[in-house]
Amino acid sequence: MLLSGTWLAPLAIVFLFGCASTITGYDPSRKIEAEKLREDFDIMRHLMEKFHPSLYWYTPKDSMDGCFERYRSAITDSMTEQQFGFRILAPSITPIRCGHTSFSFSKRYNRFFRDLSLPSFPLYLKIWGDTMIVIRNLDKNDSVIIKGTQITRINGMDARALQDTMFPYMPTDGYSTNINNIRLSSAFPYYHRNIFGLQKSYPVSYLDSSGQEKNTILPVFRPKDDSSLQARKPAPGEAAWKKEKKTTRKVRLEMFRSLGFDSSRSSAIMTINSFDDGGNLFAFYRRSFHQISKRGIRNLVIDIRSNGGGKVNNYTQLARYLMNKGFKVADSAYAVRNSFGKDGPFFTGHFLNGIGLAFLTSRKGDSLYHFRWWENKEFLPKKKDHFNGKVFVLVNGPTFSASTLFCHTVHDQGNIKLIGEETGGGHYGNNGLMIPNITLPNTGIRVRMPLFRIIQYNHPSKDGRGIMPDYPVGPHADAVRKGIDLKMQKANELIDAGYLYE
Repeated sequence: MLLSGTWLAPLAIVFLFGCASTITGYDPSRKIEAEKLREDFDIMRHLMEKFHPSLYWYTPKDSMDGCFERYRSAITDSMTEQQFGFRILAPSITPIRCGHTSFSFSKRYNRFFRDLSLPSFPLYLKIWGDTMIVIRNLDKNDSVIIKGTQITRINGMDARALQDTMFPYMPTDGYSTNINNIRLSSAFPYYHRNIFGLQKSYPVSYLDSSGQEKNTILPVFRPKDDSSLQARKPAPGEAAWKKEKKTTRKVRLEMFRSLGFDSSRSSAIMTINSFDDGGNLFAFYRRSFHQISKRGIRNLVIDIRSNGGGKVNNYTQLARYLMNKGFKVADSAYAVRNSFGKDGPFFTGHFLNGIGLAFLTSRKGDSLYHFRWWENKEFLPKKKDHFNGKVFVLVNGPTFSASTLFCHTVHDQGNIKLIGEETGGGHYGNNGLMIPNITLPNTGIRVRMPLFRIIQYNHPSKDGRGIMPDYPVGPHADAVRKGIDLKMQKANELIDAGYLYE
């Protein structure tokens, strides 16, 4: 879908950046010749068709071919890197319906914008269904559109129309689009700017305190005093804080994962925001479950609502403390090739990934290269400090990839219940294990390329959906306004009710 019209003009990257580009050597307003853009697009398509394990999993080949051809033909003139990324690459990749297949801007682009505050649409919004609630207004002088205000239309588009327009630029696993609501809620100005472009002002409709719909015009938010060209200054005391290495490490680890206790409920709250490396998770699990066992805790809440995945070993180790029987990761995990060949230079880490493909996979009768370790390895329950009480796992759209594999592993065990919203990761399976970037030579834009298709162990039928919670709890306008965590509240209600102990 290509956007057109005056108010849908491309991102005005040229604003204010002339002097900054001379300093950094990178000019985001520079346009790249159409011929070079088509060359990058052709490279991306060639590598997708050659290496992607699930290119036609949800969209038939003829439809994907038509999609690729449509967006290639749309490269009729030179474009900036931003325009090529959002006008061409994003909507051509999304129909694959693979949440691990996405694009990111070049390293030069990201370095240029890393410490800059950009003009944007002024409102951060919590958006779902037909509802949009203001969670932050960048214009601190606006006393009308404040936190908690319900927005009904932006540029004449209601919440449904905005989602229908913006979702085609965001990758998902199958048809589990719940993750996109969280993406918009976390970074609405970013997506609005990149998809629709900047305007001098925005017509906005909202509900006043009496529930009447009113109209207003919001000016574009522009950082004051040319702060968009200034490097971010350290906050007061930040330099001293960084010197405290032990404090820094502790704070970083607490943001990665944490454990707390509610003695009144005999419950523990374990938050794991990623299964990636960096959180020393094996040691964290060991200490945490020892404390839980020592305290005689009977209820455990595991919050993985911000867990976008990571290393499979980090999820399996957690599951071993909870599962009452052995389990496997995948019924099938395979790549379509076991080497990069002459295409290796396009892939980051192609040497090590190539070794992995060559030595960790073997070809089966289906002519695919199977990662038999993940297909055959059985993980057994932990004996020491194994937890046998009630477990409530909090999930939503960003529960993705390895965290969805974790949910699938534990969700059928009777003492474990999922609370929240549909996971963003596919229940039947997804793509991953090795996910190098393709670097396109003319733009430097990077495209993620998963190399393995993973079909879950004891998988359900393929319907393109995520894992559904046992207790659905979605957002509510009043809860957003008051900062109430409805999912955690539901877990506490079930604990207070003595669920499963009668």
